[in-house]
Amino acid sequence: MEAFDHTPYVTTFPFSYPFLTTTTTTTTNPPLMDSRIWSRLPQRLIDRVIAFLPPPAFFRARSVCRRWYSLLFSHTFLQMYLQINPKPYFFIFFKQKTTNPKTTTTTTTIFKHNNTTAAAVPEEGYIFDPETLSWHRLVFPHVPSGFSPVCSSGGLVCWVSDEAGSKGLLLSNPLFPSLLTPLPSTLRPRLFPSIGLTITNSSIDVMVAGDDMISPYAVKNLTTESFHIDLGGFYSIWGTTSSLPRLCSLESGKMVYVQQTAKFYCMNYSPFSVLGYDMGRNEWCKIQAPMRRFLRSPSLVESRGKLVLIAAVEKSKLNVPRSLRMWALQSCGTTWVEIERMPQQLYAQFAELEGGRGFTCVGNGEFVVVVITGTGAENALLFDFVRKRWVWMPRCPYVGGGGGGGELNGFAYVPRLATPVTGLLDQLTTLNPF
Repeated sequence: MEAFDHTPYVTTFPFSYPFLTTTTTTTTNPPLMDSRIWSRLPQRLIDRVIAFLPPPAFFRARSVCRRWYSLLFSHTFLQMYLQINPKPYFFIFFKQKTTNPKTTTTTTTIFKHNNTTAAAVPEEGYIFDPETLSWHRLVFPHVPSGFSPVCSSGGLVCWVSDEAGSKGLLLSNPLFPSLLTPLPSTLRPRLFPSIGLTITNSSIDVMVAGDDMISPYAVKNLTTESFHIDLGGFYSIWGTTSSLPRLCSLESGKMVYVQQTAKFYCMNYSPFSVLGYDMGRNEWCKIQAPMRRFLRSPSLVESRGKLVLIAAVEKSKLNVPRSLRMWALQSCGTTWVEIERMPQQLYAQFAELEGGRGFTCVGNGEFVVVVITGTGAENALLFDFVRKRWVWMPRCPYVGGGGGGGELNGFAYVPRLATPVTGLLDQLTTLNPF
């Protein structure tokens, strides 16, 4: 529980929600439920209600009594929790480490630099709750220096080694930061590859693509490696490889998984297009992006089971107003349909703040977050697909203001109290030490 930032008035719970305090007054209002009825509810029914609580409320509820405190260690409760599978849609952001620039051409030159480790400063993450528009800080004291977060799935965050070479990978549950699960290192040496992750209750799939080191001083987008393990006993330790499409220029680190199509997707540059990777068939496909000649700062997100492309559209020679638009990829896998457009008045305000610096996007469930580059989440918009509503997000209080708080890199995050699938990796370590 030590990973969470504690406020002065909350000293024992991992999440610190800012609640308004109220004074108790004597009134004649009838109780919401007769205590005689409430006290006789079956314990299994109470446990089921508790299982639906979001993590902040769950950890606060553990202070009620000894039994509720012990629920986190109850196999019966955790099995029910996994069956219910509650999915609060959160976002988790990390400060992006500054790296020396590298071009995005097919062949890339590596600039040598001295790495300085700061082991005394633990990694921090910032969780944003789109329902309450609130921020929470987590600390990752056990993540070794030289690792950076790259993606999240199934309640776990994946960390990758920063050093050029075979990539080391770690999985951690932000709710229990002391538990780190290593994955076998990749076989091919790489610099800043694109990494995709999808985790279910019964399997783990990881894919690493691009930035193959063809010499100590240059990289090229050549190959893909994939890792798989499942409860059925089947596993493949980076044993499946494939070639990337010719002349592809991937966006380092950005990979989106869509469950309905069972594919990973990433942006391709010069010109803009979308690359899709089918792990089952071990093959890549290229999808033409909509209005690709007029896009700026395109991003791919997964939302409500669909792949969504978000970008600014600037058609200077045509009588079409500049805007920020969203397109959804249809089931055929090649056609895009526009599903949303930012209101023109809001876009004018957004464009003024953005000033041509660009923006990044991340989606989770019915929510999409649009963060202006270089503002440290100080200027970010939240869109709700269900309510069809745009709102400005509150500034993250844990990152310095004034636009100087550093770049934030965000992922979709669904918190999980239990991630039993990591036990498969422990068994794999016993069979094949790495």
